[in-house]
Amino acid sequence: MQILVVEDDKRLADALVAILENAGYQAEAVYDGQSGLAYAQSGLYACMVLDVMLPKMNGFDVATQLRRENNSIPILMLTARSALSDTVGGLDAGADDYMTKPFAPVELLARIRSLTRRQGEVVFESLSFGDVKLDLDSYELSCAAKSIRLSKKEFGIMKILMSNPTRVTSKDALITEVWGYDSNADDNNVEAYISFLRKKLRFVGSSVRIVSLRKLGYRLEADGEEEA
Repeated sequence: MQILVVEDDKRLADALVAILENAGYQAEAVYDGQSGLAYAQSGLYACMVLDVMLPKMNGFDVATQLRRENNSIPILMLTARSALSDTVGGLDAGADDYMTKPFAPVELLARIRSLTRRQGEVVFESLSFGDVKLDLDSYELSCAAKSIRLSKKEFGIMKILMSNPTRVTSKDALITEVWGYDSNADDNNVEAYISFLRKKLRFVGSSVRIVSLRKLGYRLEADGEEEA
């Protein structure tokens, strides 16, 4: 289960990631509101821990935008602001729960367990499109009786594409969501992993294609055109 941490204090963000990973979760941190919104929109995360006071876009606005898009990711808002009006503002913006700093790690973990249990009915074990299936636990891509395990980055890209198969996803979005907003990855990295995925789709015998739209990005087609 992957948890997204959005916190501009890098030391605290790293501490939160460590707490979550020690508890058995996979966790990733970003350090501003715009990146937090982009990552949350990817569909990769089961829950997000969201600070209020963030550069580029505050936590209230991030939560509000996600709910406008009908994104149901559970949001635990974490902030040093403890006034009742701040708590109400966070909940009204779409947060599911609210904690103030400083916090006890045991309480943080309990609240995350509660939030992810509530989402049990919409946390899927696999994604399917056309004749291909992606197992979210084993990272296996399969078609009929044939399967192959994906690397972490291959899995991240394929999950994004299969979560919204008809939507065009740009290379920049894939870099931000799979490599990280502060990485040195470029278009060549994306193209290389798209090539790996195309080979693996052919290997399992799938009719699904990753289609390139020049200067726009990628989407999936079950019976469409050959990739460019």
